[in-house]
Amino acid sequence: MSDPNYNLAVIGGGAAGMLAAGHTAEQGASVLLLEKNKILGKKLLITGKGRCNITNAEDDLKTFITTYGKNGKFLYPAMYTFSNKHTVDFFKKLGLITKVERGGRIFPHSDKAKDVVDCLANYVKKNRVTTKFNSPVKKICLAADKHKLQHIEKLILENGEEIRAHNYAITTGGKSYPLTGSTGDGYCWLKQLGHTVIDPKPVLTPIIVKDKITKQLEGLSLKNVELSLWTTRKLASFFGEALFTGNGISGPQGLNLSKIISESHANNLKIKIDFKPALDYPVLDKRILKDFAELNNKLFKNALHKLLPKKLIPVIIFLSGIDENKKVNEVTKAERKKLLSLLKSFELSVKGLVGFEKAVVTSGGVCLKEINPKTMQSKLIDNLYLAGEVLDIDGPTGGYNLQIAWSTGYLIGENFCKTN
Repeated sequence: MSDPNYNLAVIGGGAAGMLAAGHTAEQGASVLLLEKNKILGKKLLITGKGRCNITNAEDDLKTFITTYGKNGKFLYPAMYTFSNKHTVDFFKKLGLITKVERGGRIFPHSDKAKDVVDCLANYVKKNRVTTKFNSPVKKICLAADKHKLQHIEKLILENGEEIRAHNYAITTGGKSYPLTGSTGDGYCWLKQLGHTVIDPKPVLTPIIVKDKITKQLEGLSLKNVELSLWTTRKLASFFGEALFTGNGISGPQGLNLSKIISESHANNLKIKIDFKPALDYPVLDKRILKDFAELNNKLFKNALHKLLPKKLIPVIIFLSGIDENKKVNEVTKAERKKLLSLLKSFELSVKGLVGFEKAVVTSGGVCLKEINPKTMQSKLIDNLYLAGEVLDIDGPTGGYNLQIAWSTGYLIGENFCKTN
């Protein structure tokens, strides 16, 4: 049987778990961190394609919080206690140098997610957190005191070992990238403990389209484009980077669009890509006429290199129906209008979304009404705290989702010794 004198036992050694364990221990508490894998931060290692986008550089914290939508207000106490700027300072003190890239995304200067994980692992170790690896939890046992208030009495591990602590934190993440250990265990336990769990869905995930032509564009990275989602009207649009996959769209703005798709119940959804959002139709038409005038005797297939990336040109030519061997001075106004339409409104039909195996984050989770936003303490279970992706809140790409983990995890430690 484990030492019953731990002030806090944290289940899950990811971003939120390491912050919660490390900062709680930093306040003088005795902390146990339970991790089902043989290493800490396994999912962190693959975030941002192995580079780990730790947060976003947005200057205004209120603007930062609005990116989370209607549930964002829940994060005010956590974000004001440990903001994106605090995150950068925190990692700087741990020896991690960061850099800001397009869209305000903040990465380690080394471009190595492992450096982020190493910083956090050292932080946990330095503050004398006891860490148990290869220790998946099998059961959480409830009891009631003389006032009939429910509390967690103990944990039972898969190997039969019992863990007892005065308080517990569940920071097990969501269901995205299940191979890293994020298999939704926390949701099952929390339902059993009486919490309401909003149905988890994969979001920020690649989009699958019906159009086979994307196979020809696989791997093509786009910058400064606008992606919009349509039914009979425009539902949403995002500006920035996108990526063609073999069967659809990914990249930062493709992932952001996927969240709108996951929330839509409409049929026949269409994605429209504007390859030249900075130019309206008349201006773009003038630009094309100028290019054609300079390339007067060139063939059409050799006259688009100033407008489009090489890989996109044959696809645009095919869809335009313009003879690739026609000289540009012979391209008609009607043909040019078709070309304009493709450049400003390249249309794809949505088939669906890739599932949890490639989702950056999980939408849904524990109902926020059942959590105290000032402490992250459960309103239903007296000695339980929650942080990170297990909560019903998520944001767009760009470092916003990891900031939830940092802020809510830190808040547990900041308030723990004040309330216990």
